[in-house]
Amino acid sequence: MLTVSTPVLADGDRRWCERVTVTFRNTGGTAARSGTVTFATHIIGALGVDWATITSSQPLPAPIAAATSRTQTYTVCVDSWRVPLGMRVDTRKVTVSWQ
Repeated sequence: MLTVSTPVLADGDRRWCERVTVTFRNTGGTAARSGTVTFATHIIGALGVDWATITSSQPLPAPIAAATSRTQTYTVCVDSWRVPLGMRVDTRKVTVSWQ
């Protein structure tokens, strides 16, 4: 069983990117050998309106041994044209699938 912590967010070097740090905990009896991390990134307007949610995926930092955890920071970006001046990104959900 692999669980993911609540994402910790930091501004990226461009307004359409942010740094997302998560901790993966393997509470199972075998190592997670490979997998995919999926990010749900919201596009937020100047007045706080949620305009869209864009998903993207990156590789799981595998292997993660049984009964251990690993923290990883990802740079998550959306297409620049989706985030005009005055808007921002906010990654609210991180999910993982593993083998």
